[in-house]
Amino acid sequence: MIDLSRYPQLSAIQAPADLRRLSDEQLAAVAGELRSYLIEAVASSGGHFGAGLGVVELTVALHAVFDTPHDRLVWDVGHQCYPHKILTGRRDLITTIKRKGGLAPFPRRAESDYDTFGVGHSSTSISAALGMAIALRRKGDPRKLVTVVGDGAMTAGMAFEALNHAADVNADMLVVFNDNGMSISENVGGLTKSHLPGTLFEEMGFHYNGPVDGHDVAQLLHALRAVKHLPGPQLLHVITTKGKGYAPAEQAQIEYHAVGPFDPLAGVVKKSGPSRPTYSDVFGDWLCDMAAADDRLLAITPAMREGSGLVRFSREYPQRYFDVAIAEQHAVTLAAGMACEGAKPVVAIYSSFLQRAYDQTIHDVALQNLDVTFAIDRAGVVGPDGATHAGSFDLSFLRCVPNLLVMAPADENECRAMLSTGFGYPGPAAIRYPRGNGPGVAISSSLDTLPIGKAELRRRGHGLAILSFGAMLAPATEIADELGATLVNMRFVKPLDETLLLELAKEHGGFVTLEDNAVAGGAGSGVAECLAAHGVTLPILHLGLPDTYLEHGTREEVLSEAGLDLPGIRKAILARFPKLGSCNQASA
Repeated sequence: MIDLSRYPQLSAIQAPADLRRLSDEQLAAVAGELRSYLIEAVASSGGHFGAGLGVVELTVALHAVFDTPHDRLVWDVGHQCYPHKILTGRRDLITTIKRKGGLAPFPRRAESDYDTFGVGHSSTSISAALGMAIALRRKGDPRKLVTVVGDGAMTAGMAFEALNHAADVNADMLVVFNDNGMSISENVGGLTKSHLPGTLFEEMGFHYNGPVDGHDVAQLLHALRAVKHLPGPQLLHVITTKGKGYAPAEQAQIEYHAVGPFDPLAGVVKKSGPSRPTYSDVFGDWLCDMAAADDRLLAITPAMREGSGLVRFSREYPQRYFDVAIAEQHAVTLAAGMACEGAKPVVAIYSSFLQRAYDQTIHDVALQNLDVTFAIDRAGVVGPDGATHAGSFDLSFLRCVPNLLVMAPADENECRAMLSTGFGYPGPAAIRYPRGNGPGVAISSSLDTLPIGKAELRRRGHGLAILSFGAMLAPATEIADELGATLVNMRFVKPLDETLLLELAKEHGGFVTLEDNAVAGGAGSGVAECLAAHGVTLPILHLGLPDTYLEHGTREEVLSEAGLDLPGIRKAILARFPKLGSCNQASA
């Protein structure tokens, strides 16, 4: 527990209304304690860090000037929201953030009335606030609308679409542009180099105010009070420093974007000694090796250099590396254009972020059968970041797209081979792999490929055939050994190995499909469709993610909740095929 006696000003704040009873000097004191409290809290539990430190004063000022939650405060890029959560009645729970049963990692409407719009992906706040403003104006409701856009969110097209519309309808709303020069990596693009931001926004129909020092409470209070009652679309330009007030975070803004528990006096201590490579590491190494072998390779990321494993490539091949900022739609169509002229682009993107570019994947890449490779990170269960970042749906939304090759590796070495396979395939190909480490399989240095659409028979058994897709092979192996079942590492979601499936259907009394993707429309559905198309009737148990949004927790906790840990898989199989249990007991 954090000792609140060391935070006398902050401990008196139970809700933002308490801030509105304080003098400007007292508000500055609250901000100082809030920063220290945030450092202590995140040091003990881990979580998003730098962005929250950068908006401490801004958060205090916003809640002091505006009558929240009556006035609507909409946060963009939700990892800025920790100070907001602390000031809105969740101070004593902040160390539970991202943990199972604890606070959500981002603003969430069901958690608090102060969280006016749920967020996890960036650049949505202006659209949401504009929608609220229009709906409230129709009701004659005069409450204020404020949105905070920062940490790279202004680089996305959606933000400008909303700005354009807000001016067109002359909405009464305030956009606070939290300009810290960063997303997770450094901000990129022409907007970040502009010396006339006021002119830009004025030309779009906003009344520009600022820039204001975002760490000076007095300046912020004065600026917010000045614009609070102005009609029409207003923009307040606030200059902040990501990681403000904690020297290590100011000096290493990328490293301190999100952290695990750490000693606040020593800072984050890097782990010593070798560790197993993550799937992102496997991708990053493969990308550099393939780039050395084929100079047509170009790499694209929508502002996820570190998370997607592109740091090494960006240094070794800077002329072939393209960070397009938080612009997933542009990233995919950019790749399509590159492929039209003979390049071989690789789009490195998180599963949940690819959802934002689904139309471009279908219309601009697959429909034209263009040679684009999608390296899809964070597929399946992601754990602490919760439902907004879970890669639960990619197999479902990709396998229905014509021309698209879809693969799911069971281990690190297979991931490398699939990346080579997808890159060599003369059309669109997707390789989806999970967050974190694999099972520890040795990784070949070769760039060998796999035969397209061929599964791997791992164990020849009887009675039941377990068909495992991707990262679920480890528990599938254990349960297959335990039940004496046949085990197949399917490898390809599209095309399926229909020849093997039909052969196994003749020899077995039932199938179990296993995937860390939504059961609805997932890889298992493809198996059932294959059998139905050939007139084969066979009992099938589909195991995967349920038809609900899974809450935050560790990866192991989320898998257990979904019934995809070993006990859950065993229980489901024996419930569906009860004779297996009695047969094994008899044989024992």
